[in-house]
Amino acid sequence: MTKRRTWRESWAVGALALTVRLAVVAWAHERIPPTADGTFYQRLAERLASGKGYTWSWPDGVVTYAAHYPVGYPAILASAYSAFGTSATVAMSVNALFGALGALAVHRMLSRHGRGAVVAGMLVALHPGLLAYTPALMTEGLAGSLLLLATWTATAASRATSNSRRWRAWLPRGLTGILLGIATLVRPQLIVLAPVLGWVAVSQGTQRRLLGAALVTTLALGTCVPWTLRNCNRMGRCALVSVNGGWNLLIGTNSEAHGGWAPVVVPPACREVFDEAGKDRCFEGAAVTQIRANPRAWLSLVPGKWRATFDYCGAGGWYLHQANPAAFGEPAKLALGVIETVFERLLVVGALLVSSSAAGRRPRRLGAWAAIVRATGWLGIACAFSPWGFLAHVALAFTLGARAIASAFEPLVTVAFAMLLSTLLIHGAFFGGGRYQVPVLGFIAAIAAAGRLFQCPRRPVIASITSQSGSPTTLV
Repeated sequence: MTKRRTWRESWAVGALALTVRLAVVAWAHERIPPTADGTFYQRLAERLASGKGYTWSWPDGVVTYAAHYPVGYPAILASAYSAFGTSATVAMSVNALFGALGALAVHRMLSRHGRGAVVAGMLVALHPGLLAYTPALMTEGLAGSLLLLATWTATAASRATSNSRRWRAWLPRGLTGILLGIATLVRPQLIVLAPVLGWVAVSQGTQRRLLGAALVTTLALGTCVPWTLRNCNRMGRCALVSVNGGWNLLIGTNSEAHGGWAPVVVPPACREVFDEAGKDRCFEGAAVTQIRANPRAWLSLVPGKWRATFDYCGAGGWYLHQANPAAFGEPAKLALGVIETVFERLLVVGALLVSSSAAGRRPRRLGAWAAIVRATGWLGIACAFSPWGFLAHVALAFTLGARAIASAFEPLVTVAFAMLLSTLLIHGAFFGGGRYQVPVLGFIAAIAAAGRLFQCPRRPVIASITSQSGSPTTLV
């Protein structure tokens, strides 16, 4: 397939994704006002666009510097507001544009895999969960699209051969770091993926891959440094992006929340602390003290947090109903929830079938390990058709990890594994919520349509690492 044809297909996938998202925006822009955290992102974006900085105006007229919410999303909205005016239409259109770019990125990173690329791009373009979340002035959709774009550039870098001009490899690696840095400003926990993206952006050689990991991580952190220095100066705390980790950790110790969000219960020691960064630090201390006092009770909440995150996403329906119950009533929310749940469970099943399939042309040489991977996949498939859907995602994380090794760290597979694993770990520590799986949805859809990525190299090994001299070192 020629490059020109694959690019035509990519643009067609992106155009389809943008068209359907703009159709959602056309319906929602007058019906769905900002709600929940979207209210705060909207106000902060308006203040940035009007030159008032990242500040908050209190009812008594006092204005304070803010950093509770990550700055990335309001800053992107503010840029659009400065150019096109402040309106819900502009904000939702920004979401639509990035959603379309995410679908295009999926097709581009799989463009060498034939029909699988088109199917993967279409699944992301028409994903009901992603479509319904387009009107939401929330961070998860944008963060997921930025991560897909960063994975695409990492894939482009890994495809550069030793005979290519240096800029053809190092330019996309640099772009990967910058994109991941912007994504971190939108959703801070994504910074943990920087070394992974840098590693997969280099096709072989341990030392070169470590250098790639260092480069991408440095650029990602460097993108955040100006904001971190601002926090050091304005907030009295050198937070990388935001000062809400203590809040979230404290919520995650609340056994009555059943793993989900609940209003924070302010500890007595923190009731007289009003400074934003100081209160977060106080909450963090209270949470750590509680966890150390009874770590078993805290760990017992993990399954509930995973259940709240992965059993049912429903982020789009929840937001639309929360914003305007008259325009999007309970029956519509229920119908969308059923459609989305069936669609997403089927994609998880597809991803499990692909990731747990026989590894390569000679699976017998993998012996018991291949059998364990297959058994885990089938167990996950059974869970996908049960009330314990979150276990299907746990199984998928395991099989993806196995296939990341089997595919010699193919970028999409490896980043999908790292993204899913980090989501499990982070929200197992803090608290869960359906909207927190939104950044993972595009990756699961892509994996479900991209079976060829999981074929082992022709050599009968799980993976090999090429040394500097070019000779392969067998791992298994």
